[in-house]
Amino acid sequence: MKGFVREETRFSLCGLNCCLCSMHLGGYCPGCGGGAGNQSCAIAKCSLEHGGVLFCWACPEYPCSRYEGFDDGDSFVPHRNRRQDIAQAREMGLEAYLAQLEEKRAILDALLARYNDGRRKTLFHTAVYLLPLEDLRSVMAALSSRPELADQTIKERALAAVELLQEAADRQKISLKLNKKTWKG
Repeated sequence: MKGFVREETRFSLCGLNCCLCSMHLGGYCPGCGGGAGNQSCAIAKCSLEHGGVLFCWACPEYPCSRYEGFDDGDSFVPHRNRRQDIAQAREMGLEAYLAQLEEKRAILDALLARYNDGRRKTLFHTAVYLLPLEDLRSVMAALSSRPELADQTIKERALAAVELLQEAADRQKISLKLNKKTWKG
């Protein structure tokens, strides 16, 4: 959006984790307020109208009507953890939260580099986005403790990673499917 620029592009104005988004990682989006390529965004426009708040939660009107139904559907990233992620960032402090996001990003990079058979990108992005960091660390440790995976095909390695991620998600009662937004018609 023209005129909307932010220094912090890893964590969006509205609380989405841009640094874990497939569009951001693929170079199709610079992240919230990152410059050229930003899509028009009613929330960004609102930020400009309210003096350029860095995060919506800093606005005295938050949460406002712009968020009605916002978390019900997903885009390239899951929206359902947005409020939880905002609370965590506020509680921990932004820098500590961003450090955790960077660790999640490194895990995502490792999954994509070593275990993606060309069919798992969305699942890996969604799992890293939604699962707690401790669970992701456990999954990566379990994968690392299986040296036999190095000799297996990429498809077999992908299946091993998917199985561990799904088990972690099941323990947390988390669905690793993106929620389609229902359109009112």
